[in-house]
Parts: sequence; structure tokens; C-alpha cells
Amino acid sequence: MSKQTVLIVDDEPLSVEILCHHLNNDYTVMSAHSGSEALEMISHATPDIILLDLVMPVMDGYEVYKAIRSMPSLDGIPVLFITVLADAECEAMGLEMGASDYVHKPFSADLVRLRIKNHLAFSQERSLLLQRSTELQEANRALEATLARVKLLEGIIPICMYCYKIRDYNGAWNKMVEYITAHSEAQFSHGVCPDCAGEQRELIRKMK
Repeated sequence: MSKQTVLIVDDEPLSVEILCHHLNNDYTVMSAHSGSEALEMISHATPDIILLDLVMPVMDGYEVYKAIRSMPSLDGIPVLFITVLADAECEAMGLEMGASDYVHKPFSADLVRLRIKNHLAFSQERSLLLQRSTELQEANRALEATLARVKLLEGIIPICMYCYKIRDYNGAWNKMVEYITAHSEAQFSHGVCPDCAGEQRELIRKMK
């Protein structure tokens, strides 16, 4: 089974080195030292999770996050912001933007691994649910299309040339009205055509 991929985005080499040391055994680790470098890497290879430093020159973590979320291919990829432990204001702003979680400096190896593990599991479950939902929608559309074709009475319908009864799929012969009612959306109102009305009047005249 191939390892899942973690992308670390941080302009501080020591932070990248520490995180790589903590994660290399369990994950395939990629690293970028700027926002532009990270976006270039993402355009060629999609990671499973991103650790993104908030404070970087030129393009900070918030700008990188917005760029990531504008890419449909990265929808659902968890992004964990890297920040210092006491930076509550930055943390609140990141959560408002939709960040999945935080990884705090100085790093705790156990907490970093646990947060990544939990968010990857949640992301995988979400993907499976979305896939199942898509499959159910496609199956429902196929069923509706099938029912629509049945309702239109498509194909050759066996009908008796004498009594005009119709043979159904089980081989039983049904009155035309009963068959059409059972296999379509049509509704019937009763009336008398001119020919039948004339025949009925003639029968009544003969009975007098």
C-alpha cells in the first residue's frame, strides 16, 4: 500500500526539517519554502494533506490558502495551518476561513502525527461518502430513465386483432384500457363516439 502524501509549506528550513523528521516514516513528505513554490508543486502533484505556515514573506499562508481553495481539484484536501502556540488571533482568522486545524510551534511529534492521522481518516471517509452519493444519484437517474421509457409504452405491443386485448410481459391478456392504465400516466374519461352512438340508437329502435 502506497504512503499518503504530506506537503509542508514553510519558509523556515529548520521547521521543515523537524516536520520531515517526524513524518518521514509514515508518509511521503514534500516540502516548499514559499507560497508560489507550493502552488507550482500542487499543480503537478496533489497531496493528501497540507501543512501551511501562516507567516511567510511575499505570499503569506492566508493568500496561499485562498489560492488552494480556488482549485476544484483540491476541494476536500485538509489544510492545517502552522503557527506559534500563543497566536490566538491568527488561529481564529484561519478557522473562519475554513482551515481544518492547526499545528503549533514548537512541534510536538505525537500531536502532529495524531492530527494528521485524524484529518486524513476524516477526509477519506468524506470522499467515500461523496462517491457513494454520486453512485446513488446516477443509479436513481438510470431508474427514472427506465421508468420513463416504460411509461411511454415503447416497443412492439402484442394486441389481439379481434378483441384488441393486449398481452403483457407475463403472457396474460388484458383489456386495452387496463393495460394502458397500468403502463402509462394516461387517464381515461368515458364518452361515446358518433359511430357507436349511431349503433346504439339503431339497437334501441329495433327493440321497440
